[in-house]
Amino acid sequence: MSAPVLTATQQREASMGARIIRREDPRLLSGRGSYLDDLDLGETYEIAFLRSNYAHARIRGIDVSEALQSPGVIGVFTAEDFESIMTVLPPKVTHPDIRNHDRYPIANGAVHYVGEAIALVVARNRHLAEDAVEKIYVDYEPLPALASLDAALDPDAPIVGESLESNLAVRILQVAGDPDTALKTAPHVLREQIITNRGGGHSIEGRAMAAKFDHGTGQLVVWDSTQVPHYVRHMLATTYGMTEDEIRVIAPLDIGGGFGPKAQFYGEEILIPWVAMKLDVTVKWIEDRWENFVSATSERMQIHDVEVGFDDDGKLIVLKDVFKHDQGAYVIGLQVPSITMSTLPGPYKIPHIHSELHGCYTNLPPTSSLRGAGRPEAVAVMEGMMARIAEYLDLEIDEVRRRNLVQADEFPYATGLRFRDGSPLTYDSGNFQALLAGVTDRFDFDAFRKEQVEKRRAGVFLGVGMAMFVEGTGIGPYEGARLRLTTAGKILVSLAASPQGQGYETTFAQIASDAVGVSMDTIDVRHGDTSFLPFGQGTFASRVTSTAGPAVWKAGQALRDDLFAAAAVILQADEDELVFADDRFTVHGDSSRSCDLADIAQVTNVGRHGIAMPAGLPAAIERTEYHKPPQANYPSGINLVIVQVDPTTGQVEIKRSILGDDCGKVINPMVVDGQLYGGYSLGVGNALYEEMLFDDEGQPLTTTYLDYPLPTAIEVPTPELFHVYTPSPINEIGVKGAGESGTIPVPAAVGNAIEDALRPFGARINRFPVTPARVLAAIRGE
Repeated sequence: MSAPVLTATQQREASMGARIIRREDPRLLSGRGSYLDDLDLGETYEIAFLRSNYAHARIRGIDVSEALQSPGVIGVFTAEDFESIMTVLPPKVTHPDIRNHDRYPIANGAVHYVGEAIALVVARNRHLAEDAVEKIYVDYEPLPALASLDAALDPDAPIVGESLESNLAVRILQVAGDPDTALKTAPHVLREQIITNRGGGHSIEGRAMAAKFDHGTGQLVVWDSTQVPHYVRHMLATTYGMTEDEIRVIAPLDIGGGFGPKAQFYGEEILIPWVAMKLDVTVKWIEDRWENFVSATSERMQIHDVEVGFDDDGKLIVLKDVFKHDQGAYVIGLQVPSITMSTLPGPYKIPHIHSELHGCYTNLPPTSSLRGAGRPEAVAVMEGMMARIAEYLDLEIDEVRRRNLVQADEFPYATGLRFRDGSPLTYDSGNFQALLAGVTDRFDFDAFRKEQVEKRRAGVFLGVGMAMFVEGTGIGPYEGARLRLTTAGKILVSLAASPQGQGYETTFAQIASDAVGVSMDTIDVRHGDTSFLPFGQGTFASRVTSTAGPAVWKAGQALRDDLFAAAAVILQADEDELVFADDRFTVHGDSSRSCDLADIAQVTNVGRHGIAMPAGLPAAIERTEYHKPPQANYPSGINLVIVQVDPTTGQVEIKRSILGDDCGKVINPMVVDGQLYGGYSLGVGNALYEEMLFDDEGQPLTTTYLDYPLPTAIEVPTPELFHVYTPSPINEIGVKGAGESGTIPVPAAVGNAIEDALRPFGARINRFPVTPARVLAAIRGE
């Protein structure tokens, strides 16, 4: 049963674990959100980009003369103009074996995918800038384009880029045990190919950036709709040869969702601030929806050839997975396929594992993280094979999983693989049996199987599917927080990380409230500005609550100690004589001797000018802490889905969904549930609808929402949520990540359910999304 939602009065007494209405919601629900395009920056010029309409071509020349004469234009820039900053942009997550294709801030002599930026126009408004873009002439020499993994890996294929010797970006192998021998000796072996396809993040506001040089402070000020403001500042400082203190990066209060694409660093982010300094004006660029489709990073294109060996009881012996991952035209980072490799074992004990990655270049937009970041792909593989084992041995789908789960008393549990950071992949905590029991307590398999048979006789095809997962979250290297007592007697929490809808202003106020021992309405939270905190990493990989959260906790406890020390001096009492309640210190037994936080601030933070402070009184009550997790933490979850499939049309309807989650200690159940509901919607999109398509020449075929269907509330039933709580032992507040848990298991569970519904036809579901056309093809055995 859900905890009650607290009123404003009750919130003053709330702490971690309370179901508190988000502070962010009133402004968002009333249309008062503050997105980058809403900011009043004074006189601002706008930017439009000319983007390649070839997937691969040499640029023989560019003529911008007519564009320069276009009304309202104050500048047109190409690679030649950016010569001083035309540095190669490195992958965010790299590997020593990468064969890197040089990525520049703007096309430098050649283009390698449709949508790559070639020129930039600055004008009085976006309409005039776009008109001028149409007047730029580019002399292209078309080159062969590779628009699929199979095409790129053909031995006779042309090379994607000029700085490459082959289209293989990287090959990485991880092995646990002796998988080759285990495959030869396993009593049973099943093989399959499973394919996942590209989809995008589709934030409410796309990528966006504004910049100006502030002559009063000598700072370059950048507003960026980004998940990683400190990383953007670092890249700008490195490229421009400036110090970090000379650059201030601000993520707006609201950015309309990040989902991974906004955690990357793009060439546009190098070019726009440089143009602002060059022209000495304020400039702004708001990505339009077409640009988002063709130039923002996407994810999920992988082809897996998997083999699984098991015994007569369905016990897993060996897993071998060799997969190809589409990097696009450049390696933005290797985090996605690296995470796929390490996510494969899931909650199961597998003695022998072979996980092999072939990262490949294609003439398509670069790929990188999208909510789930390599995990949905791995779960589709592992859970698809678990369903096949159950079918092969005539076991129920929960039973085959039960026989293979890591037991609750086996943590920490080492899988034998390594995580994305190279550390041993060791699960810190979990209770996978409780997750499975949470589903079986809510779902009667025997009753469903009887109904399934009866419905089939009537021409109605129902199916049930299940998927379990374990994901690594809370990764390092660190995250920080600063807590300060303000003159007004409030506690200001400053974070380096910037939210995209996760409710930081509420969640971190709850943590600080508990740590300091003050009421919620005494806490203010600010975030996403590099001037608030000198160092930070950003919001990605479901990491911030379990990295910044402990930092807030430690800083809050230290600040509480300072408050007690200050109150003791002011009230001329020993600290153990003080009672702290309702944000006021009182000497026990003498209510006339008291002070509140504002009184303390006047003495400690303001002081008496020119007069020495009393002995023992702390000065400037402020605490900064950084938390450095020793390893990732490992939340887990489960999804059971009931679908109805129409074999004449291929239409799939989700009839029921049960979603279980274990993210350790829950700070605010309402916020966590919201994350799960939102993630589930994306999972349904990945399972049934969302797919970016390209023709054989690399031309995008899905560049509007007429071509790329996003699921609506009609297609996404509200899942029945339940929680299991196994606190993480590796941070002070026991939390684990929750932001991606709703997404990760859904495609696998839905695919398994569809295959179960179509069992009378012998259909195999091995490609996502499972569109009506693919359902019909599966029924035909294609």
